Amino acid sequence: MNELRVGVRDLKARLSEYLRQVSQGQTVIITDHGRPVGRLSPVDQPINERLQALQAAGLVAWNGEKLKPVRPVAVNRGDRQVADLLVEMRE
Repeated sequence: MNELRVGVRDLKARLSEYLRQVSQGQTVIITDHGRPVGRLSPVDQPINERLQALQAAGLVAWNGEKLKPVRPVAVNRGDRQVADLLVEMRE
């Protein structure tokens, strides 16, 4: 996966050049004082590449396995909503 880091000032000055690179498949990481704040990536980027990019940025942690089904902890069998019960308890 291609990634390029660029500061905000440089991005403003050369936006068309970076957009051209993005359209060719390059991902541009936007930084502010060296800290990543945004990302420009191609729209048609496959989901696997997008997930890898999120992992590389530290935004998600995933081991690659599918999630196991989760059973609900509780089921509301009454005619009142849980939100209504909470409002009543707070009064």
